[in-house]
Amino acid sequence: MDQQPLLAHLIELRNRLVRIAGVLLLVLLCMVPWAGDVYHLFAKPLMDALPANTSMIATEVTAPFFVPLKVTMLVAFLITLPHTLYQVWAFVAPGLYNHEKKLIVPLIVSSVALFMVGMAFAYFAVFPVVFGFMSAHTPEGVAMMTDIDKYLSFALGMFVAFGVTFEVPVVVLVLNRMGIVSLKQLREGRSYVIVGAFVVAAIVTPPDILSQIMMAIPLWLLYEVGIVMSMLINKEKSDAGHD
Repeated sequence: MDQQPLLAHLIELRNRLVRIAGVLLLVLLCMVPWAGDVYHLFAKPLMDALPANTSMIATEVTAPFFVPLKVTMLVAFLITLPHTLYQVWAFVAPGLYNHEKKLIVPLIVSSVALFMVGMAFAYFAVFPVVFGFMSAHTPEGVAMMTDIDKYLSFALGMFVAFGVTFEVPVVVLVLNRMGIVSLKQLREGRSYVIVGAFVVAAIVTPPDILSQIMMAIPLWLLYEVGIVMSMLINKEKSDAGHD
């Protein structure tokens, strides 16, 4: 491995960060004129569930401007994430061994992809169920008019929760590859994982049984996917060893 002076590393790090920030800012500026449309798409699951003749509200003077801008920044970050990851990889890759590169690249790609899938699952599958339940159970005489800033906080929390949930296969695989947990222990822990999945879902999701099930069951199934992936990789390593 090449030994570079600390100053050279710092300069390269600065250059990489400048590129990341520059591309993110450029994409954000291009999207700002359509910030309202971006927020409308972001809020569509709730808007579709609201009763007729009702709408979302803004309780702070600056919220109508800053909330759509925050959502647009989030979308810009997701759009530029491949470039960001490339810049990070280009910075750290020279200091890694070949076997480390072969392990890290698939982990990063699969982790990002699974997180995105988790967010999409929350948006397209969970949100309509949750908001439909909330709208149907709004007491008589109460108008369901959610504040746009509160909705942003709720949605981001759900995105993170389901994004992290969908990382379970990667976590299971890494724990097995590192020798922390064996396949036998993973199988034996299945019943505890199922119970834990429902406990986590009850804490993270709103208090309706449908949304809890929609988190708990995927969490359990993703755990099973992690076990299958670990089995396949262990079998491949075993076959390679016999060769």
